[in-house]
Amino acid sequence: MLRVDPLRNPEPLIRRVYAYVAYRIGDGPDAEDVTSDTFERALRYRRSYDPSRGEPVSWLLGIARRCISEFFTHRLELVDKPPETSAPGDLEDDTARRLQLAAAMSRLGERDRELIAFKYGADLTARQIAQVLGLKTNAVEVALHRALGRLREELVDSKSSASSAAATGR
Repeated sequence: MLRVDPLRNPEPLIRRVYAYVAYRIGDGPDAEDVTSDTFERALRYRRSYDPSRGEPVSWLLGIARRCISEFFTHRLELVDKPPETSAPGDLEDDTARRLQLAAAMSRLGERDRELIAFKYGADLTARQIAQVLGLKTNAVEVALHRALGRLREELVDSKSSASSAAATGR
């Protein structure tokens, strides 16, 4: 039987896995480490890849999910550092938007964060997300729609809270 190598074209897979991981744990060295762990495991277990169960990216994202879970389990402390806001102009606005989005995402449930990370971090379709999670495509589409609705609500709430705080001088 001819074996399919799921890692025969690794470059686009690395980018997609990294983007997903970065959505889940933040951009930077930790995301690089988790992505590296994902591919180390994939290399070790590449013979277990079954093309009939989905695309290589789905298989890799399943591995990445376990690596992320372990990352959070083994992490001893999470430190929230205040953002540096000394950048002028557009960079400052972009940074503020990213921080606002990150804060809104952190207030969502785990499932919502994961769905949004699969969709926008790993750039997966609803069908591909369904393969990774073992769900029906329609269920993923509905869940993703609801997750995005909750994210919008969080963003609106945070903007109105910031406006109220500014108006009262807090």
